[in-house]
Amino acid sequence: MDEMQASQVEAVDGLIVVDVQNAFVTGPDAVPEHARLVVMVEVLLVAARSTGAPIIFLQNDGPPGAVDEPSRPGWALYFSPQLHETVVRKERDDGFDGTDLDEILAALDVRSVAICGVLSEMCVAATARAAMRLGYGVLLPHDAHATYDVPAGPGSESVPAAMAARAAEWSLGDEIRICASAGEVRFVTRESPCE
Repeated sequence: MDEMQASQVEAVDGLIVVDVQNAFVTGPDAVPEHARLVVMVEVLLVAARSTGAPIIFLQNDGPPGAVDEPSRPGWALYFSPQLHETVVRKERDDGFDGTDLDEILAALDVRSVAICGVLSEMCVAATARAAMRLGYGVLLPHDAHATYDVPAGPGSESVPAAMAARAAEWSLGDEIRICASAGEVRFVTRESPCE
């Protein structure tokens, strides 16, 4: 995307950080490109915080024995939310399903969001799809979501993680807005919640 196109990325009201938990972004079982992912998520957090935009962290509660089972080290959020930021725990891929995420966004007067995190084809895509179904504008920065390599299946070869992430974007259809980088995302300026 050239500079002219980047300047045309419409500002969003808030940020949803999907499942950026230790199990997925640290250690030997982290998603490929996890180092790049956390840098890009941090770019979004800094930009959102600098404008006072609402930030919602989704935190997946995995089943017993899973790496993201509640209270296990891998379950912890990688980034520490600030006092005025919200954590929504979930048990399903879709961050709206069985949670009060929609009500929280409505109370914060958020109508458009940037979404980032893991896993591209699962929780990120499901949450983005639900947000669009509920009438939210959704912006997905290409370098701010990631997933694992998809193993080979019956009659198919394995799919590299980067290709699986791009396919997840494509599966969201024409309503999703995608930009190349988290650095292009702009947030609507609000009064700081601390003022």
